[in-house]
Amino acid sequence: MSIWKKPISVALLTQANADCATSHLGIEFTEVGDDYLRGRVPVDHRTKQPFGILHGGVSVVLAETLGSAAAFHACPEGHRGVGLDINANHIRSVTEGWVTGTARPVHVGRTTQVWQIDLVNEAGETTCVSRITMAVQGPR
Repeated sequence: MSIWKKPISVALLTQANADCATSHLGIEFTEVGDDYLRGRVPVDHRTKQPFGILHGGVSVVLAETLGSAAAFHACPEGHRGVGLDINANHIRSVTEGWVTGTARPVHVGRTTQVWQIDLVNEAGETTCVSRITMAVQGPR
């Protein structure tokens, strides 16, 4: 059974995130499941830090992008989720290729949501684990 309360697809997510930080960093939405959202970021000149590895902040941008988009689509029509807190533990550095993140709900409540976002490299090895807490806002 799907957790989504609003229409959601890779095409809709891509369109909604055009011409903003997400697209400037090359982040792509790749899959929508019944209870998860997946996307990826390239490890390239836009996303590396001076030591040639994926910038930790970019990992957090990917995590927040996936968690925020998932929260929005898991909210009732007319509601939205806004970030309250995000944390990230950087486990393994990445020097090339793609990092893929998967956001899954930990808690989807009436006033808050918590999402776990796990990031992996192309070999499937964990690079970062993140958790975001979202406040659910009703219509204004």
